[in-house]
Amino acid sequence: MQAILGKKIGMTQYITAAGNLIPVTALEAGPCIVTDLKTKEKHGYRAIQLGFDDNIKDKNLSKALKTYFEKKKLKPKKYLREVRLDEKENYELGQELKADIFKAGDLVDVRGTTIGKGFAGGMKRWNWRGGPGSHGSMFHRRIGSVGASSFPSRTWPGHHMPGRMGGAELTVQNLEVIKVDVAQNLILVKGAVPGADNSLLYIRRSLKKPMGVQITAVKVSASKDPLKASKKAAAGGGGKKK
Repeated sequence: MQAILGKKIGMTQYITAAGNLIPVTALEAGPCIVTDLKTKEKHGYRAIQLGFDDNIKDKNLSKALKTYFEKKKLKPKKYLREVRLDEKENYELGQELKADIFKAGDLVDVRGTTIGKGFAGGMKRWNWRGGPGSHGSMFHRRIGSVGASSFPSRTWPGHHMPGRMGGAELTVQNLEVIKVDVAQNLILVKGAVPGADNSLLYIRRSLKKPMGVQITAVKVSASKDPLKASKKAAAGGGGKKK
């Protein structure tokens, strides 16, 4: 399973040679280091542990993690995630993975943590229609009845109610890779991905490809490079001044 850890930089537009604008999300994919190997003989399954992001201070590392990285003779990483392997895939400890594991035209699944919205009512959280808006109905945005009176005389499990919205893991499948820039460790994918800017993402090759869909890579116009625009926007230079 080809996969890598990364960060969401932000959304921008990709200009094709025909002048069409494609909404894309710029992702910082890697570089990641293989920090551990799981074997079928010892652990019962084949996998690798990927480490990502050097931006971590020693005081924020636990004693166990410090000892772990010292034994491996590797630089400490902020994020660690396991990736299952196929029978034909082989990696070495300390091997570096970059954005070039994907190419334009590939389909990827991106998993991240959605932006937290806090406590939300049913109309916002579940798109309820709501009650009458006037004439003293006293039932505008309220939840109303949640259970039957005779049977089963209780609320069914999983009933849609107000509650915490967002802040949950979400996977968006079959996003097309538009462009890969190995020098900057950037990937442009068509569409939106979950999470806020600079949030952690897990990017893997798609497991379920859509039937009857043919993916063709598009060409970028030489007049504008969306990767530079994405980095500028992430650094705060692309926004409007107040």
